[in-house]
Amino acid sequence: MDLTKISTREADVLAAVGRHLSNAQIASRLHISVRTVESHVAALLRKLDASDRQALAALAEQARTGRFVGLPVSRTTFVGRAAEVATVESALDKSRLVTVVGPGGVGKTRLAAAVAERAQSRFPAGGAFVDLVPVRTAAVAGSVVQAVADALDVTVGPTQSVERAVFERLRSGRPLLVLDNCEHVIDEVSVLTEQVLAACPQATVLATSRQRLGVTGERLVHVRPLAGTEVEQLFRDRASAADPGFAALPTVVADVCARLDGLPLAVELAAARVAALGADGLLTGLDDQLRLLAGGRGAHVRHHSLRELIGWSYDLLDADERTLFRRLSAFVGVFDLDAAAALSPQATPAEVADLLGRLVDQNLVVRTGPGWRLLDTIRAFGLSQASAVGEQDAIRERYLLWAFATAADVETRLDADWRSAFDGVADDLRAAAIAVGSDPAAHGFLRTLAHLTFAAGRFVEARTLYQAAARCATGIKQGQDLRAGAYAALAVADNRTATELMRQAVEAAGTADLRAEAVVVGVRYNFGPIESATDDQTRLLAEARKTADANPIDQRLAALVAIATAWHEGHGWMPDLDRAREAMELAQAAGDPLVLLAAMDALCNALDRAGATREAHRLAGERLRIATTLPRHDPAAAAEIVDAFHVAPRAALGAGDLPAALALARQAHADDPIGGHPYLQAPRLVRVLALTGDFDEAISRAETLWAAWRRDGNPSMPWMNSALALAGMIQGLRGDPTGQQRWRERALTVAAGSPVVAACRAFADARVTVHCGQYDDAADQVERAFTPFSDQRWVGYARLVGAELAVMADLPDAGDRIIAAEPYAAESDWAAACLARVRGRLGDHAALADAAEQWYRLGARFERAATLALLPDRADEGHAELAALGCR
Repeated sequence: MDLTKISTREADVLAAVGRHLSNAQIASRLHISVRTVESHVAALLRKLDASDRQALAALAEQARTGRFVGLPVSRTTFVGRAAEVATVESALDKSRLVTVVGPGGVGKTRLAAAVAERAQSRFPAGGAFVDLVPVRTAAVAGSVVQAVADALDVTVGPTQSVERAVFERLRSGRPLLVLDNCEHVIDEVSVLTEQVLAACPQATVLATSRQRLGVTGERLVHVRPLAGTEVEQLFRDRASAADPGFAALPTVVADVCARLDGLPLAVELAAARVAALGADGLLTGLDDQLRLLAGGRGAHVRHHSLRELIGWSYDLLDADERTLFRRLSAFVGVFDLDAAAALSPQATPAEVADLLGRLVDQNLVVRTGPGWRLLDTIRAFGLSQASAVGEQDAIRERYLLWAFATAADVETRLDADWRSAFDGVADDLRAAAIAVGSDPAAHGFLRTLAHLTFAAGRFVEARTLYQAAARCATGIKQGQDLRAGAYAALAVADNRTATELMRQAVEAAGTADLRAEAVVVGVRYNFGPIESATDDQTRLLAEARKTADANPIDQRLAALVAIATAWHEGHGWMPDLDRAREAMELAQAAGDPLVLLAAMDALCNALDRAGATREAHRLAGERLRIATTLPRHDPAAAAEIVDAFHVAPRAALGAGDLPAALALARQAHADDPIGGHPYLQAPRLVRVLALTGDFDEAISRAETLWAAWRRDGNPSMPWMNSALALAGMIQGLRGDPTGQQRWRERALTVAAGSPVVAACRAFADARVTVHCGQYDDAADQVERAFTPFSDQRWVGYARLVGAELAVMADLPDAGDRIIAAEPYAAESDWAAACLARVRGRLGDHAALADAAEQWYRLGARFERAATLALLPDRADEGHAELAALGCR
């Protein structure tokens, strides 16, 4: 991000955008017009190559803080390496890929961290320091890119690949990505690096590895062992930390450092022994071992030297210490004392604690926060030793037993303080999941891990784990796993996957309950074309009904069949009202809250279809209150919670209750399990903001919605269309026909031919025409506004504005249109206010004043201003407010 390209005023505007101020707020603070602010924002988008306003805000934050995540914080001083730091910095100026290569233990990580810390001002877009140690094996496809995604904290959409999400983050500005410890996943790192360099033209990659990546354009910086005064300074620094009273003759220190071959890790391991042996004792103890350290054989001499150094430390251990060390090498991440004891069941916890303390003293185990961990190279050595003595199978068995028990224990704490406990062991639990494969004995563990992962908000990963659990099971258990995976998919609106997993669940378990649920999922969540046969749904429903008829005491099944019938016999998202009422009665008798919520949703949609929008609004609010009492860690419950947050603000809009719709939309942003999703929740706010007159925020969120949806590959979600149509309405009201047409085309793209969103588009077009007073095609627009619509939520809006347009255009059927629109005023506060204005346009000035008051109560700023402009004594006030909104 080159800030030199922008003016001082543009910099002020950028900073204000970074504080998430609207254009009107920026204009007020900088004492300029809204139009001027819009012009500056457009210039900033172009000059800084930002895709939308959200990207500008991110760039403003980066310019202010220079965020760089994951940078290791060391508790020891960085000794020497001034020349190497300068060399790496120079290489970064000349190449977008720099790889720091050298033997294990030579200090590549520490050098890269020092360079990254110094380079933050040169990479204002920030970046991340990604430790690839937890990525256990390159055999697990996508492990490296997932680690990068986790470090960058990117949000992955339901149909978006992890790679695409990472690339999108790294395209913004000029970021630096540090990939540390690449050697064990070299192939995957090489592929990912090549993709990053191609897809993100301003990104720079700094890697550390024991070998080059082999990517075109790679510049290598070789790190050599420390020598001379630098290595002696490092030894003295670390020895003094281990023994504050450390003192030794310069010749002894020089001799020790020479025998350690200048490797920083070797120096630190040796210095840690000073407190116990003293410098002279250490020098004596190194006699035999350091011959090997100085004279390793083979192609990779330095690698051999490091292994021999760790081997020397290992040989200094007694038998019990060695045994525990080999066992602890099973852990990928941080472990606690209980975990260490679990791998040594023959020892008491006190004995394990004593041995663990000795290993820490000898720098073979690192104390970190609440637990301990092994450095990667030391851990690899421990694994090789376990294999050499034939213990690897026994250690693996105990490790898996620990993982199984730990996951089960954390699951029992889901309603309490569990998250930190899970995060502390998540890496090891994932590693255990990879290790068990499809072993039937691991079914319970995999299902538990899937549950915990879902509770942690990693819905896509949870779905994958539920599928893995299903591969370890058969029959009812397999069906339950697949059902849970389906609901995990629904939580992020991945209805295609959910439909397929429910189909598999029916095949696996074949219960009547699953058959009925499969029909409900296949119809209720059908956001667009789904490759599923209607004949199959009809067959499943018939089979479920037959079982229900044969078991009249099973009230839950009866309710599920009734819900499935209501959806199946309805039209699209609009279930049959009589069937829905019957399902509601049965669900209330069944006593299952999830079944009740599903029945309430069916009835809410049916009421909407019947035009009973006030009752639908009331029912949706009641459903949301019930849903929010359910456990969010349960996939089926979470899916209902997500849907309840989706329906409640939509139903409030259907009833014209803008204050409730706005409150619900903002509540959803904070409390909905997917509230932070880049576009699944955005339409709720865009719709209501457009109707309340918060135009700047509405457009900003619509731009973000559109960009994120496009990045995800245009998934089928036609219900988002209304938000884009209203963004077009805003541009039309502001006298920007080009912008209006652009948003209309976007709305049609999202709709993908779906008829259920036509009413909102008809309303938006007619509202612009009423405001702008261009009535050439008014008759056609009025006709479209009174067309029969399959989605009733926007019909009242379309009908009332259509009647208003008929009056304004002096159409001969205006009176008939008013009569046809009047019933909607009884079901919608917005429609009632609009009807009052229509009557006011016919000469009833008291009705105009009443309409203005109603708009005020609804918080409809634009509509109130447009109404005030019609009142002779308040016209100036109305025009001023319209101007403040950017409207004529």
